[in-house]
Amino acid sequence: MVVAFNVTDGEQGDWAVLRVSGELDLMTSPVLRQRVHDVVAEGRHRLVLDLSEVWFCDSSGVGVLIATRRLLRSCQGSLRLILPAQGAADGSHVNRVLGALGVRRLFDVHPDVVSAVDEESRPLSA
Repeated sequence: MVVAFNVTDGEQGDWAVLRVSGELDLMTSPVLRQRVHDVVAEGRHRLVLDLSEVWFCDSSGVGVLIATRRLLRSCQGSLRLILPAQGAADGSHVNRVLGALGVRRLFDVHPDVVSAVDEESRPLSA
């Protein structure tokens, strides 16, 4: 079975939102990396990555997430991830991978976009 990889962009207030679906792996991670760079090049430094529809993530996908965090921090920006606790076979695959690698704590994780763009909302605990 071939799972199509897709990145769509939008906005929510001051936040750029990239919705990612499919498999985030060696073949597709350069696409996400380029989209992130395009957003930052447009001067948008507040980014939400909605990963709730990502069914698989390998080390190259994790590398893109870490590089995105580093890029946004270098320009005093913010990164928030959407990694829901429910769905996609009982929770986000990306959330499990980040936890297993011990890097989950590096990210501000929210259950949905509404929560992510709300300045009063607290991230989910690691």
